Amino acid sequence: MILGAVLAGGQSSRFGSDKALAELAGRTLLSGAVDTLAGWCEQVVVIGRETAPGPTLPDWPRPGMGPLAGIAAALHLARDEGYEAVLTVGVDSLGLPDDLPAALAPAPAYCLVQPVIALWPASASATLDALLEGQGRHSLIAFAEALGARPVQLAREPANINTTADLAEWEKRHGI
Repeated sequence: MILGAVLAGGQSSRFGSDKALAELAGRTLLSGAVDTLAGWCEQVVVIGRETAPGPTLPDWPRPGMGPLAGIAAALHLARDEGYEAVLTVGVDSLGLPDDLPAALAPAPAYCLVQPVIALWPASASATLDALLEGQGRHSLIAFAEALGARPVQLAREPANINTTADLAEWEKRHGI
């Protein structure tokens, strides 16, 4: 079983407003990310927000620690509820390939150009806890390296929306 986790707790500082609530084709980026993961996963949670179109979890061990804290929260839930793996995406990860879970299997693996898009084994929670509680590098790549995760070049490179101009360009390029 795979738990889907949308990482939606960022500051959106480059975007200028709450990126998760930005709209694309009449839907928020957040609802689009949840719906995308729902097609692949038994359950989807949204990390780092109090309200969302689905269950939410706070970052672990605390907010403000970047995407690793969101991944840690999802891994804890996955471990506690018997999931085998967690499929993570950012709220702004548009254009994901239809075969994303298969492309990333077996866990651990991450998207080469966007490491937040990844498949993590639920058993990795202890490794991530140690990383977050330690004094070393708190980065996705450090976590991936600690697990021996494989970087995967996806057949189609997903978008990474950081600014309103990025979103407008995505809409233009895809005729939305």
